[in-house]
Amino acid sequence: MKTSNPCIPLKTISLLRNLATKYETKDFLAEDPSQFLYYYKKPLDTELAAFTAALLSFGNRKQFIPKIKFILKEADLSGGIYHWIKNRDFEKTFSVSNNAKFYRFYSYRDMYYLFNRLFMFLDVEKSLGIYFHAKYVEELNRVNPDTNKPVQNPRHLIDVIASCFPDCSIVPQTKTSAKKRLCMFLRWMVRTDSPVDIGLWPWFSSKDLIIPLDVHVIQEAEELELISKGTPATRKTAEKLTEIAREIFEDDPCRLDFALFGKGVN
Repeated sequence: MKTSNPCIPLKTISLLRNLATKYETKDFLAEDPSQFLYYYKKPLDTELAAFTAALLSFGNRKQFIPKIKFILKEADLSGGIYHWIKNRDFEKTFSVSNNAKFYRFYSYRDMYYLFNRLFMFLDVEKSLGIYFHAKYVEELNRVNPDTNKPVQNPRHLIDVIASCFPDCSIVPQTKTSAKKRLCMFLRWMVRTDSPVDIGLWPWFSSKDLIIPLDVHVIQEAEELELISKGTPATRKTAEKLTEIAREIFEDDPCRLDFALFGKGVN
């Protein structure tokens, strides 16, 4: 196993490993949107609650966490978010004709499009995870029509997921976007043996995850000189920082997320 990169001082590597151990604990859940991973006991509900929570996790926590709780309480009237979506009970709260703001620049109409799309997935497959897995397998088996051979560079899972929401502004689509919220969602779903992340999707590897590029993560990465000052929060930056993380946490680069985010918040 690699233990160092000549570009990263050993004291920095040691610091980051210690910080990851310090912050990746159950206490991390208290004020973090990852708390919603434990809102439900059934995986069918958990996947949907986590996806919804991840997409709304931007801005001020004191503002977006109550919005997530509001949605889940509405869903609980139907026995949980799975049945709430499957039975189209979300239409009692979110309407395609309601353009009033729900959270920040997202309207009730935007939320309707999100849940309507999730309904469509559940109409095809039993769960969100099964649906995304099937789409990812399709991507891995995609053939180049010019060569009749598998594509050389299949899209990352976050891009496959994003492509499933063509009519939903809540899910980022651009190639340059770091897709921070989707990266965070995948961290939750994929990583195992964690007191925070729940690892419901064993079909994707932790070492292939991309670090969620939160503002705290960028600031602390700059402070520790892992990236240059003023580096933009783009997909390229997220991939670069993930490569650096693999030099410290070889098979689990998202451990660096806990180290940098925890240090930044505290």
